[in-house]
Amino acid sequence: MKRKEVVLATRNEGKLKEFKRILKDFDPDLLSLDAFPDMPEIVEDGSTFEENALKKAVTIATLTGRIAIADDSGLVVDYLGGEPGVMSARYAGQRASDEDNCRKLLHALQGVPDHLRTASFRCALALATPGGEKEVVTGECSGMITHEAKGSSGFGYDPVFYYPGYKKTFAELEPDMKDRVSHRRRAIEKILLILPHYLPRGR
Repeated sequence: MKRKEVVLATRNEGKLKEFKRILKDFDPDLLSLDAFPDMPEIVEDGSTFEENALKKAVTIATLTGRIAIADDSGLVVDYLGGEPGVMSARYAGQRASDEDNCRKLLHALQGVPDHLRTASFRCALALATPGGEKEVVTGECSGMITHEAKGSSGFGYDPVFYYPGYKKTFAELEPDMKDRVSHRRRAIEKILLILPHYLPRGR
């Protein structure tokens, strides 16, 4: 095992690509769960993003013997009382596609005026070590829900999340533009301040 290996506890291809873009100049060797094909599926049964991220990070760190970073993130829509929230990936059902989830969200907001369509993407990142140390940080990006899906980039709810700063949906942005302002970027910047304290010195 390389001394500075860090496991990103996800198999979500979109999240993994985003992580790797943001962390492209990062020093440790980054592994995904694809490097551990026998790793069991972790049930995300927490009531908050923080609980789910921490559960995943602690489990993966324990099973792999490596530092693990786990993400739980989703969309919080004010008009819907915070939904879809921790159910973001399963909003339209256990095996729902991104398109299914976006379609259900737009239907739930049908007829709702623009000023009531406020929403935010939220990300909780948890870091855990095999020795039991753990940290949780969060990041957030505020915007609006559109009346129709726009753009073909990104993943998840990106086609219906309008970011006022760029006057486009996340799915209309080039990946590097989204990375500058995303909720995940803001959480990763915080975790990078913490991570060096847990990495061994040298190689």
